[in-house]
Amino acid sequence: MAKKEKNAEKVTFTPKGTGIRTNGEIVRSTELPDPTEKKHSDLDLLDDDVVDMFEQMYLQRRFEERAMQMYQKGKFGGFLHLYMGQEAISTGTTYALNNDDDIITAYRDHGWGLVRGVSPKEGMAELYGKVTGCSKGKGGSMHFANVDEHFWGGYGIVGGHIPLGGGIAFANKYKQNNRVTACFLGDGAVPQGALHETLNMSQNWGLPCIYAVENNGYAMGTAVHRHSTGEIVDRADGFNMKKRVINGMDVLTVYENMKEIAADVRENSEPWFVEIRTYRYRGHSMSDPMKYRTSDELEEYEELDPVARIKNYLLDEDIIDEDKAEEIEDSVEDTVMEAIDFAEESDFPEKEALYDHMFAEDDYPFHK
Repeated sequence: MAKKEKNAEKVTFTPKGTGIRTNGEIVRSTELPDPTEKKHSDLDLLDDDVVDMFEQMYLQRRFEERAMQMYQKGKFGGFLHLYMGQEAISTGTTYALNNDDDIITAYRDHGWGLVRGVSPKEGMAELYGKVTGCSKGKGGSMHFANVDEHFWGGYGIVGGHIPLGGGIAFANKYKQNNRVTACFLGDGAVPQGALHETLNMSQNWGLPCIYAVENNGYAMGTAVHRHSTGEIVDRADGFNMKKRVINGMDVLTVYENMKEIAADVRENSEPWFVEIRTYRYRGHSMSDPMKYRTSDELEEYEELDPVARIKNYLLDEDIIDEDKAEEIEDSVEDTVMEAIDFAEESDFPEKEALYDHMFAEDDYPFHK
């Protein structure tokens, strides 16, 4: 993607989205809410915090771009679901939550793993199926995890992890540890019965959980209006649950909203249902030809690139200059290339390792 120059004309957040009209009436809207007008200092963020946000988001982007190249070279196989375009959600949310709050997500999980303590080396090695990977090479792309830092991983079954998120929240409430659970899912999982069952129990029992839909518009390749009626966020109404729609293309907006929501969940032990509208720049997986969207639509959303946006913010606010931005980008590039070398040189697991980690051990972090 082309880099924007400092002080470039700001792009408004009014993409047409993928809504469909019936007799002139829009039955499904994907327009982005306006981003926050607050500066980072208004949100109690330091200059270094925002620089780190940019570095984290750029790392996620370059990690996946290089992973895509390695996949195309046949270095590893299986599935590869890329998160490009959604980096503001993982980064803004992680900054908004406490370090011991719990996060669980679906299989588009590379960005979540990296921002929640999975090193680039561990992540790339996991893609390669190597024993040095974050899941010992047995999980691959869909199963990044770091339970030591309360990231319970990506999950390969659509909607299958939603009850697990509710269960983690139930355990936290039972233990009275004041932790918030954030359970992320894609728009394609919204029609799953498990979501509605879990929302019902969560509201009934007052579980401290945020159920957040990363609505990138297309599920596996089917536009939202073709698989889901009405507005996604309105699913909360049937359970009398608190709800909100958030612009997911701006990291400060995500941070502001998720911090406020997490504080409410922590104080009142009541769940929230959140729709975070975003966009993925690549297909559902590497085999997706993306024929369901136009090049004009893709270009429109590329103008809202969250990584470029936070970089431009840093430049416009004179927090860093172009030389510093380039230094960060070069450092990230070196880190990712080192991760590829690490993965290439690591060993595959022994056959006997197939039977490891079948059951929870006594010293498992969740038992503490």
